[in-house]
Amino acid sequence: MITMLPPAIDAFCEMLASERGASRNTIESYKSDLVHFFKDLTKSPEAVSQTDIEVFLKKNAAQKSSTMARKISALRQFYKFMAQEGRISKDPTRQIDLPKKALRLPKYLSEEEVLSLFSVLSIQDPETLRLRALLELLYASGLRISELVTLPISAFRGEEGELPFLLVKGKGDKERLVPIHKTAREAVDLYLLHMAQFLKNIPVTILEKAKLYLFPSTGKQGHLTRQRVGQLVKEVALQANIDPGRISPHVLRHAFATHLLQNGADLLSIQKFLGHADIGTTQIYTHILPNHLTNLVTSYHPLSKKKNRIKDNPKGNLENENC
Repeated sequence: MITMLPPAIDAFCEMLASERGASRNTIESYKSDLVHFFKDLTKSPEAVSQTDIEVFLKKNAAQKSSTMARKISALRQFYKFMAQEGRISKDPTRQIDLPKKALRLPKYLSEEEVLSLFSVLSIQDPETLRLRALLELLYASGLRISELVTLPISAFRGEEGELPFLLVKGKGDKERLVPIHKTAREAVDLYLLHMAQFLKNIPVTILEKAKLYLFPSTGKQGHLTRQRVGQLVKEVALQANIDPGRISPHVLRHAFATHLLQNGADLLSIQKFLGHADIGTTQIYTHILPNHLTNLVTSYHPLSKKKNRIKDNPKGNLENENC
C-alpha cells in the first residue's frame, strides 16, 4: 500500500486547471477517484497494468454505472496525460470499456406545480423575498446551482425597459448570456432592497468578498452554499404540498428546459441557455416530450402540409405545386 499520493496526480490536476480550464468540482472529483484507485496499490502509476485496473473495477462493480463511468473517465484522462508527458509507453486504459449507462429521464415539475411554489412566497419579509428571488432566477434562467450561488451582482445586464439578461460563468469558466423574464428581475430588485439584512452578521474578514455576491452568507466562501439552497427549496415544496423528494434546484433547471421545449423553443437555443457543450446532453429532453414533438412534426413538416392539402383538394388541383 502506498503511503503517499503519487506526485503525478497533483501534476495532472494542475494541468486540468491551467490547460483545460476544468471547474474546481471536476478537479476534486477526478482527484478523489484517483486517490481511491491508488490507495490500495503497491505499485507506482507507471507500473499499473490493464489487469490492475480491471481488478479494481471488479471490486467496485456494485457501484452505480454513472459512478463507475466517472472513475474510468478519471483513469483514462490521467493515463492520457501520463502518455503525453512521456511518463509511460503504454496506456493501460486503452482497452477498458465504459459501462453502459441506463437512460435516466430528468425529473421535472409541471408548470402548475412551479406556480404553486411561487404562490406560497407572498410574504414581503427579507427571508421570503430572498427565497423568491432564488427560485425565480432558477426557473427563469436554468442556472446550475453552483452558478446561482456564486452569481455576482454585476452579472445583470440590460437597461431599463430592455429584456434583462445574465452574464453567467459556467463549467470551465466559460461565459454565456442568459435572458431572463422581467418578473425574475423584479423579484431580485425587491430582494436587493433588503440585502443589507443578510450582510449584518458576516465576519469582517470576508465581508468585502460577500458584498460581491447576489446571495451573501456568513460562510467562509462568502455566499450561500448549494446544500443550503437545496434545503430551502425543499422547505418551500412542503408548504406547496409537493413531495420534497421530487424537487431540488436541479429539478427547477430541468423544468426551465422542459417548459421552454413544450412551448416551442428549439434545442439549440436551450443548449445555449443551459451551457451544454454538447447538443447530445440537451437531447435528453426530447425523451420526455414524445407527444409534443410528434404533434410538432405533424403540424409543421412540409410533407404533412402537402398531405393535408391533398386531403382538402382530392382532385389534385394544387396551385403552384411545382414551383
